[in-house]
Amino acid sequence: MHRRGSAVSHRILIVDDEPNIVISLEYLMKKEGFEIAVAIDGEAALQQASSFVPDLILLDVMMPKKSGFEVCQALRADPALAGGKIIMLTAKGRETEVAKGLALGADAYVTKPFSTKALVLQIKSLLA
Repeated sequence: MHRRGSAVSHRILIVDDEPNIVISLEYLMKKEGFEIAVAIDGEAALQQASSFVPDLILLDVMMPKKSGFEVCQALRADPALAGGKIIMLTAKGRETEVAKGLALGADAYVTKPFSTKALVLQIKSLLA
C-alpha cells in the first residue's frame, strides 16, 4: 500500500465521550487534512472501526459501555483491524493505566490535558 505525499488522507477515528474534546480533536484533525469518524462510547467505537477502518484511533480510556482497554483488546484481536495504530487518551496519568494500555497493544499514550501540537506530531510520526 504505497501512499505518495498527502495524496491519500489518513483515516482517524476519534473515540471520546466528552463532546468538547471530540469537537476540538475533530477540528484539529480535519485542519491537518485527515478523514475523520467519531464514536462516543466503546460499542460505537467498534462499530465505527469495522465500517470506517481507520489508520489510527484516538481512544479515550474512561467511556460508557466498553472501556478504552476493552476496545483496544477487541481491535487487536480482529485481523481486519489489528494493523491500525492506537493512541490512548486518559485524564489519569497513572503508570498502571499506561502499562495496561501498552500491554493490550496501544501504540502510544497521551494524558489529558494534552498539547494539540504534540499530539499532531505523534500522530504524524505513527502514520509515517
